[in-house]
Amino acid sequence: MRTIMIWIAVSSFVLAFLMSGCMKKTDLAPVGQGSEQAFVTIATGGAPGPYYTIGSALAKVYKDKLGYNAAVRSTDGSVENVRLLENNKADVAFAMSDVAAFALGGQESFQASGAAKHLSSMAGLYLNYVQIVTLKDRSIHSVNDLKGKRVGVGAPNSGVEVNARMILGEHGITYKDIRPEYLSYAEAIDQLKNNAIDAAFVTSGLPNSAVLDLQSTNEVVIVPIQSDTIEKLTKLFPFFEKAQLPAGIYKNDQPIPTVAIRNILLVRSDLTEGQVYKLTKAFFENLDVMQEAHEAANQIDRREAGKDLVVPLHPGAAKFYTEKANP
Repeated sequence: MRTIMIWIAVSSFVLAFLMSGCMKKTDLAPVGQGSEQAFVTIATGGAPGPYYTIGSALAKVYKDKLGYNAAVRSTDGSVENVRLLENNKADVAFAMSDVAAFALGGQESFQASGAAKHLSSMAGLYLNYVQIVTLKDRSIHSVNDLKGKRVGVGAPNSGVEVNARMILGEHGITYKDIRPEYLSYAEAIDQLKNNAIDAAFVTSGLPNSAVLDLQSTNEVVIVPIQSDTIEKLTKLFPFFEKAQLPAGIYKNDQPIPTVAIRNILLVRSDLTEGQVYKLTKAFFENLDVMQEAHEAANQIDRREAGKDLVVPLHPGAAKFYTEKANP
């Protein structure tokens, strides 16, 4: 009997200890209960793109400055990132404004899944420039010349692929008129080097390191988008902006007309106001870290980052911008 009583007491102690441990662990990361998450996952893009590079620098900031267990998740890009947020598999995510707008409206890649319900904005970032990359020996001088060609249209579930369809569509071109290849930046550049494709859509900040790498061994040509198409795109879709690739960015003598789309940093809407305030504040107080990581981050404007975003600001981010506007 004494043995049984001792066994019961010990078992009760062990159970209480384990339950205590579980409670402490759970207290670190409840959602919607007024507590912060200790683990923060940042959905980025493919290496070595700007999303991945800047996101990796941001994760280090969150670790060093806020003490979070921050991790970077490499993805195929904007569409996947939105889905990861919606499914609670990421907390912070990079995306292009067009994809974010389509997600809220349940359009394009989000028709089957329906409108996104758990997205908030943290900050507007830099512009992504549509770059249609080819090689001089392919004799491709306009978008119409892509007909019948092997074209890298972006990775599946990426903002690049959404852009490719939209721009081709404005030229009356569908995927039936080309030979589409669903490739990431790095894959598309490799395929261009290997003569496996003729051109590739690359929508990213400037300069794109994969394009620079291609340029080191090949004569790169960036296909311009004509002014009448640019006018149509900017009127039809407010997230498109008239833009130019600056002269010299890829050894080009003259600026190259194109369109650009603002990137946006999204967060899950169920993160607490206090935590998103901290995330936003740490981002801007350490912006130099991201700028050192990738040149594209130099375009991020602290004064404009909270304005004119296609996704409503999270209350925590809004609090940060209000404080900055009214110190």
